[in-house]
Amino acid sequence: MNQSLRNSSVPEVLFVCVHNAGRSQMAAALLAYHGKERVRVLSAGSDPAERVNPAVGEAMSDLGIDISAEIPKRLTTEAAQSADVVITMGCGDACPVFPGKRYFDWDLTDPAGKSLDEVRIIRDEIDRRVRELLRELTRRQRKKL
Repeated sequence: MNQSLRNSSVPEVLFVCVHNAGRSQMAAALLAYHGKERVRVLSAGSDPAERVNPAVGEAMSDLGIDISAEIPKRLTTEAAQSADVVITMGCGDACPVFPGKRYFDWDLTDPAGKSLDEVRIIRDEIDRRVRELLRELTRRQRKKL
């Protein structure tokens, strides 16, 4: 990552799940949507799928957020090292842990194989948690100023 970007006061959040096709994609899109320029967002998977879950894409489009161009990405050591906060969502032992990083594990249902209505419930819970995370991150940023 560009060192000048890492020196900025904008926190970087990495969302990780197994396939990077559902939970982490929704969380990243929601944080980017709500956070605007106040946060940088990445997502990845320990065993990425070939594409984003179509029900997840549809549930996000309900909110006017288009993730149709997103492609699941493999979790890299570099992504985990560059993040200030790492949110895991069921990736288990495949998620690397680095000293000095803030980690949170969000226990969320995997949307794989779920109906659109079930995915919407998962999306809404992720949205609630993302908004709470954003409030905490912006509160911490203000304290640093």
